[in-house]
Amino acid sequence: MANDTDLIHPRWVRLTHWINALAVVVLATSGWRIYDASPFFAFEIPREITLGGWLGGAIQWHFAAMWLLVGNGLIYLARNVISGRLWHKFFPLSPRAFFADLLAALKGSLSHADLSHYNMVQRAAYLFVMVDSVLLVLSGLVLWKSVQFPILRELLGGYEAARREHFLAMAALVAFAAIHLLMVALVPRTLLAMIRGR
Repeated sequence: MANDTDLIHPRWVRLTHWINALAVVVLATSGWRIYDASPFFAFEIPREITLGGWLGGAIQWHFAAMWLLVGNGLIYLARNVISGRLWHKFFPLSPRAFFADLLAALKGSLSHADLSHYNMVQRAAYLFVMVDSVLLVLSGLVLWKSVQFPILRELLGGYEAARREHFLAMAALVAFAAIHLLMVALVPRTLLAMIRGR
């Protein structure tokens, strides 16, 4: 039987990862339905890939998943900070190493021999997702309770600006998820590590 030194992802990391994945899928697909009710770009999202059926249903799904993302995200962040994992896994960052790792990834020569170690591209991407998620929550608060958060609304440039920021932050998160899934397809043992921990 494997011992704890073989552990790549602790149980709490795996659990919060999969809960966040579920929350993001529900938030994105219900959010697309909400966007379609009042689009501000010259396109609409195909109804077949949206969730909720109608605006009220989409809003209910969106709020349910919002609480799941916020609660789970706070647990994930708190555990990372308290355990020291945040500093150990995601720092230091080096622009030179980032571009070297990015170039190696584009050439298909980035090493994945040690799954317990994040390369600079992974570190930057995961930190970006954390910051992007905070922007999603803050802009979402403005959209939900604009009157109750006037200072936050103004910091984000007003209600309409917050709508666009929320949409673009969601688009960035979906783009990250797509790239993340592509990387998993290229290195499938990363999926096994996120399921089994080893």
